[in-house]
Amino acid sequence: MLARAITLSESQKDSDKKLADELLVKLLPHTGRSLRVGITGSPGVGKSTFIEALGKYLTAQGKRIAVLAIDPSSEKTKGSILGDKTRMEELAKDPLAFIRPTATGHKLGGVADNTRDAILLCEAAGFEIILVETVGVGQSETAVRSMVDFFLLLQLAGAGDELQGIKKGIMEMADGIVITKADGENEKKAKQAQTEYQHALHLFQLAESGWQPKVLTTSALEKKGIEEVWKMIEAFRAFSVRNKFFQKNREHQNLLWFHENVDQLLKNKIFKSKTALNKVRSIEKKIIEGKITPSTAASEVVKSLLMR
Repeated sequence: MLARAITLSESQKDSDKKLADELLVKLLPHTGRSLRVGITGSPGVGKSTFIEALGKYLTAQGKRIAVLAIDPSSEKTKGSILGDKTRMEELAKDPLAFIRPTATGHKLGGVADNTRDAILLCEAAGFEIILVETVGVGQSETAVRSMVDFFLLLQLAGAGDELQGIKKGIMEMADGIVITKADGENEKKAKQAQTEYQHALHLFQLAESGWQPKVLTTSALEKKGIEEVWKMIEAFRAFSVRNKFFQKNREHQNLLWFHENVDQLLKNKIFKSKTALNKVRSIEKKIIEGKITPSTAASEVVKSLLMR
């Protein structure tokens, strides 16, 4: 039923959208009780392997977890492989876990169009912990930050990108950093990277939450460091609940979600209106002919729509 509800929320049909909205409104009183964790990192860092190890650790404690794994969509075919569930074979069989792979669709920033809806639906179904695994596109992958309580960045040591990783951007938004694959010959490099990142974090301005991010090392292969990561996440929750940031952040995220939806609905309305479309087409012709700049053209279209 949960899978069907998420499919309904992903549908582009107007009738399905109406039904999905009605469903979410009815389920709203049963949402908001989970801990939402966003997990990101560049391709090859071992996100799926790490999530499976963390997921198995949590289900062993009797916790119900939902994993929303976002896969990139092809710009050409609009298709997606959706292979994350296959990569988490053990967790996929766990009765306390639910894994939902989703294509990014039109959404940028490593998440899907309806990730927020899926989070609410998973909460209503009684899942205590929601793990959102992003696409893994690098420095710009920050959209997930606006829909989770804790933002975890996975980094790989010895890949020659330590200086790149130390740059501001995605790292500045992380509540915690984990150096993955800290085993075998790579363990020494991981410890060195841990020290470098910890020093770099002290150069950044303290987050609004007041939390000082930590850097940990893990080996999903050897099941090392997973418990420490979870303890860090729980410590953040306790800290942010105590200083009232947790609820304040959720409220801010809901308002942001509202504004994003207003923007999208207005855009959809423009492109569904015949009059507006005709105006857009005539303006497009002027842009191609070099008679007007795209920014001025956009202002003209908006002005003409507001005057109607």
